[in-house]
Amino acid sequence: MRIYLASPFFNEKECEVLSKAENILKERGFSLFSPREHETREGNVGSPAWSKETFSNDKAAIDWCEVVVMLYWGNYSDSGTAWECGYAYATHKPVVVVQLGESSNLMIHEGSHTNLYSLEELRDYDFDMMPREGYKGKMF
Repeated sequence: MRIYLASPFFNEKECEVLSKAENILKERGFSLFSPREHETREGNVGSPAWSKETFSNDKAAIDWCEVVVMLYWGNYSDSGTAWECGYAYATHKPVVVVQLGESSNLMIHEGSHTNLYSLEELRDYDFDMMPREGYKGKMF
């Protein structure tokens, strides 16, 4: 199975959790695209060339994948990650949200295929049967 892993990676905690999720999915034998591991080298970070190349690469990877896994820190997590999941939803790709925060925006959990609540749940999730689980936490 081809998986796109959507997640912010702007601080040490986000990077640590993202690394764990990358390892879990790779150990399970999935073909994984994680934007952090596939950062473009086109132009300088923040340049127009870098921006266009990063967008094109990430969009192509979502088109390539069969499932998007989102690491979601709740509330306003990251606009890029939210866009990736919205695009996946619009192209009929299931989104598995790993809820890591204390609340969720309805557009995230209602647009997801299922909601998990830890990396342990990600480790055990049945990607063949793709069971659904609605969001049960605080929302806005």
